Amino acid sequence: MTQTDLPTALNLPMADPLPPETQKYFDVCLEKLGMVPNVLKAYAFDIDKLNAFTAMYNDLMLAESGLSKLEREMIAVVVSSINKCFYCLVAHGAAVRQMSGDPQLGEMLVMNYRTAPLDARQRAMLDFAAKMTTASAEIEEADRQHLRDQGFSDRDIWDIANVTGFFNMSNRVASATAMAPNPEYHAQAR
Repeated sequence: MTQTDLPTALNLPMADPLPPETQKYFDVCLEKLGMVPNVLKAYAFDIDKLNAFTAMYNDLMLAESGLSKLEREMIAVVVSSINKCFYCLVAHGAAVRQMSGDPQLGEMLVMNYRTAPLDARQRAMLDFAAKMTTASAEIEEADRQHLRDQGFSDRDIWDIANVTGFFNMSNRVASATAMAPNPEYHAQAR
């Protein structure tokens, strides 16, 4: 792998060879997605870090939750929009387009979620994620109660907060390292 092949601006090439479990995970990505997301390649310089990242991501984004997978992707896009994280906007914007079947929704969330035709529940969820991203110290009980009033359980609020926190961390790492989105994302579900 040359410097130009690296998924970030840092000279941290993937472990070579990859451990068998990691290679199997990457093979599954290739089979299901047609690519290995560059975020995984970026973390693959240190397999323990990759495993920690993927365990947290998979739990937050794919495990059972009162939030749908689409809603979790919507949070990822709104947080990434506020943070101007190119990698996550491209990757998770594609996921929203794919999961919703609505390319316009994906674009609205990328540009300004307030323009999207959302129901009151989704609007409250994204408003909370936005406030947590820009002013987390200002969140108070009234903010949590507003989510409850829209039908979210306390467990759902926990999940909203954790997905939001995860993407705030991921956005900062991706931006700081100039993480490049896979070109395939740009054309997906358009």
